[in-house]
Amino acid sequence: MLQPVPADRRRFLLAALRRASALLLAPGLAACDVREYARRHGGKLRLSIATGPVGGTFYVYGAALARTIGRHVPNVEATAEVTSASVDNLKLMATGRADLAFTLAPALRDGVEGRRAFASVGRVPARALAALNIHRMHLVTLEGLGIATLDDLRGRVVSVGWPGSGSEDVALRLLESAGIDPARDIRRQGLGPTVAADALKDGKLDAFFWISGSGVPAFVDLALATGHRMRLLDLSRTLGPLQQAYGPQIFRPALIPSRFYPGVERDVPTVGTPNVLVADAAMSERLAYEITRALFGDQAELAAIVPDAKELSLELGPTASPVPYHPGAIRYYREQGAWRS
Repeated sequence: MLQPVPADRRRFLLAALRRASALLLAPGLAACDVREYARRHGGKLRLSIATGPVGGTFYVYGAALARTIGRHVPNVEATAEVTSASVDNLKLMATGRADLAFTLAPALRDGVEGRRAFASVGRVPARALAALNIHRMHLVTLEGLGIATLDDLRGRVVSVGWPGSGSEDVALRLLESAGIDPARDIRRQGLGPTVAADALKDGKLDAFFWISGSGVPAFVDLALATGHRMRLLDLSRTLGPLQQAYGPQIFRPALIPSRFYPGVERDVPTVGTPNVLVADAAMSERLAYEITRALFGDQAELAAIVPDAKELSLELGPTASPVPYHPGAIRYYREQGAWRS
């Protein structure tokens, strides 16, 4: 669980600058960003990246990104923080405990508008650096359990994902769009993918939701388990209601490729949503620019660690965020001829 960030980490340079307001009036200093201030004063700016649980895609991607930032952005260090993912990541940013965060598009738009899960914390000061890829919702069950449609989930034991995760957020919206009340119509659980897969095999769970950009190792193990046959449900019928409620930029048609999982004979239609890397709006333009440039410049190294990074592109990156892009990211995209606005 993420602990409160010590004073020498989150915004420690900004705090120092505010305390030394007289220095800000000195010629030249007011124009420099905190990274330059750190360089001049022999320190390093330390960034916190809100990711997800250990072993999850967000955490692995975040750890790889932290390494990239440390290697390619001078005088800056970054740490991947363990969290519950999307919704919690944005709440951490709203309370000043994250500089960068991974989040799915539905939670991101709600966060910036201060709605739904963010009503208690208010508007999140998040700006997009890049849409990284499209995450695909999985609804997993087993053959023989009599679950072929969403309606068959009524009265069943169903996991919607970790509390505070993007999986939970999207699963709840998907169920609501199908007329299923998650609080009354299912016996709701909140499990991660590995525990959910084991519970399904042990007969303690009837189905579970999980959203991911690429194949999930726990689902590969489930597909290979003897005595069971994994089934992925077609969720394409929920796309229309979801787009009507939230817009086509938030929810998109997607496929779970059959190559992801042994025994899955054809691609499974589902719904997808963008996974977006965001920065605090207070981050300097220069720093946001350099992080965006490092992200794309080090793509091959990132993809060697996390398969989702293979989907990073100048076509998706500057176009799929539901919230405004950071000026530093826009500067990078304009240099690449990829900014269309």
